[in-house]
Amino acid sequence: MIYLDNSATTKPYPEVLDTYKTVAEEYFANPSSLHKLGGRAEALLNKCRAQAARLLNVKEQEIIFTSGGTEGNNTAIKGVAFGYRQRGKHMITTKVEHPASRAAFEQLEALGYDVTYLDVDREGRISVDDVKRALRDDTILVSVIHVNNELGTIQPVEEIGNLLKERPKTLFHVDHVQGFTKVPLDFYEAGIDLCTISGHKIHGPRGTGILFIREGVQLSPLLAGGGQEHGLRSGTENLPAIAAFVRAMRMTTERARTGIAALDKLSKRIRQALEELPGVTVNTPKQGAAPHILNATVHGLRAEVFIHALEEEGIYISTKSACSSKESEASAVLLACGIPEEAARQAVRISLSFENTPEEIERFLQTFARKLSELKNAME
Repeated sequence: MIYLDNSATTKPYPEVLDTYKTVAEEYFANPSSLHKLGGRAEALLNKCRAQAARLLNVKEQEIIFTSGGTEGNNTAIKGVAFGYRQRGKHMITTKVEHPASRAAFEQLEALGYDVTYLDVDREGRISVDDVKRALRDDTILVSVIHVNNELGTIQPVEEIGNLLKERPKTLFHVDHVQGFTKVPLDFYEAGIDLCTISGHKIHGPRGTGILFIREGVQLSPLLAGGGQEHGLRSGTENLPAIAAFVRAMRMTTERARTGIAALDKLSKRIRQALEELPGVTVNTPKQGAAPHILNATVHGLRAEVFIHALEEEGIYISTKSACSSKESEASAVLLACGIPEEAARQAVRISLSFENTPEEIERFLQTFARKLSELKNAME
């Protein structure tokens, strides 16, 4: 099997699964309980939080454990909307956000909030000047995806953050789900107030994540209850999953030291091979893109047909975001980039992880070319 759908989810490291099992067996008590077992669980939870903070170079109290990217994005966006509505009801985002963010903004619009959706260029990138022009006195939030989950395009997060440093009443949220460990980001230097991370994108367990909330930012919690996670995310903490997630953070961060360059090399090899194939157009930009995502249109073939043809050979890629892949409509991200609807419907996404090898990529490319030829010949 050659797995190239890592932007949808990654395979957990064996060590991560071992950590989950050990913690589930030995630290099963509720961290909020007053007895000794609860105290041991609480101590481990605090240790996990401290380690996550060190890996992200932030303060412990700025780490909130969540169930993943969807909850993180919703908590950040709606938490600001409800917590700072006295300042205003205007928010800014882009037309190429993940559905977890886009749907949250649509819900807020139904509640009377005013949302500006910024256009992108052919490469899927917004303009900092457009952000500046869209800002108003009542703008309370700018929310931007760091690395686009379909194209791999990197948004100018640092430049936007520097712009917003001059506007302390406008908060800055970044969806860092695809960028974490692949495209380094210093939260403080980039002026980020809220940042979302997901565990299952870095070989951790599903249902885990982190929302970074800069000290001083006061969100309105979405979940009311026992007041866990500094009162922002009530509910008994999933300690086995949290411990496993933090171990995945540590392992993947360590692998990134040499892994990013290796990913970049693999991605360039894939691009070179695909660009040489007739009837294939690479949509991911050559410059300013993450090293692990490559989007390409296979002209004349439905994306689903080609994906299943590769699946028969034990190779797994995808179309658009996994959250939207079963919808029949063309990718909203590609359409926003000005890619024609037919070409958008014929686009596939190849996404790598630090686990992929050059040998796998060569086999994938050979199979890709062979299947493409077979399917095209069958249509003639």
